[in-house]
Amino acid sequence: MENKNEEKITRAISVSETIGEVLVNNSYKDNIFRMLFRNKKELLSLYNAFNGTNYDNYEDIEINTLENSLYLGYRNDVSFIFKFFLNLYEHQSTPNPNMPLRNLIYVSKLYKIGISKDDIYGSKLVRINTPRFIVLYNGSKTQEETFEYKLSDSFINKTDNPSLELKVMVYNINKGMNENLKNACKTFKEYMIFVNKVRDYTNGRKLSKEELTQIINKTVDECIKENVLKEFMIMNREAVMNTCLFEYDEEKHIKNEKNISFEEGIAQEKHDSVLRMLEKNVPLENIADYLDVSINYIKQIEEELLAKA
Repeated sequence: MENKNEEKITRAISVSETIGEVLVNNSYKDNIFRMLFRNKKELLSLYNAFNGTNYDNYEDIEINTLENSLYLGYRNDVSFIFKFFLNLYEHQSTPNPNMPLRNLIYVSKLYKIGISKDDIYGSKLVRINTPRFIVLYNGSKTQEETFEYKLSDSFINKTDNPSLELKVMVYNINKGMNENLKNACKTFKEYMIFVNKVRDYTNGRKLSKEELTQIINKTVDECIKENVLKEFMIMNREAVMNTCLFEYDEEKHIKNEKNISFEEGIAQEKHDSVLRMLEKNVPLENIADYLDVSINYIKQIEEELLAKA
């Protein structure tokens, strides 16, 4: 039985708790993973799968994902306390070696919420829940079945014994990877079936909103027919639809921004190369041939150079 001090440790970091209803947050639309695993019973099943345990006391879980799901732009899918462990889970489709730094910022906020300044400056040791950081990866880029990100990999000056370290365990959950974990949690396995169905139907194609809507409807219908997340899909069809559309638009927007930045970077680099060669009095024909640009383009930059003189 927990004593009062232990109970205080467990509850001190709790920020907010949701029991199972599916809501679309105004500041950040939930992804399907969060929608499923904000349910304590399902979350405990996922915890058991990753830890090789068989706990059934799901009411002891405290979900403490930050209320607005977004802290200074650092999102976390699910954060919860169980057995004095602070667990942070996130599902990603893009490799991100900056996860240790993101988690450091996020977990610092969680700890700060539950600890007063008096506690930190007092003579008594402040006890905190032990953190565990997990990322579930199912992107198209080939990755190992399991691997680890470390905060120390980001350090400019490397050291054998870093004073600060944070490790994030990454599980590749693509087809054929970590199947034992999926089999250990029915909801997680069925979630991945849904994700893979959507991926197979979209197949990396550029889709209109109407096309994507048809695909998601088809996928939901199939899942219901095949008893894959059946009750969840029936009860939350509209939320699933809106979430998938939002995530697709967000991913497309990010890719477009990256492409624009890349193209702008190439254009700037070519401009600067022409400028440097003009300053060295390289003949225009040679510049055009070497950089594969037009004479008119070079003359425009030459006019800029003369205007600054």
